[in-house]
Amino acid sequence: MPSPSPSPDPVTPILPGSSVTVQDPCSIYRGYTGIVQRISDRRAAVLFEGGNWDKLVTLELSQLQGG
Repeated sequence: MPSPSPSPDPVTPILPGSSVTVQDPCSIYRGYTGIVQRISDRRAAVLFEGGNWDKLVTLELSQLQGG
């Protein structure tokens, strides 16, 4: 009887309202955590809030990690 294969790590879906962290090493927003406002094609508009400033940035979904 073959042993069951280990299941892959569950991937957190990125949906509007989700909290995401920028993982792109070339981005100036690397390490920032924001909230997804909308998704279109393969891009997401992410809202970053910090003290007295807010910034809405469009990033590729491949640059983001849910969680």
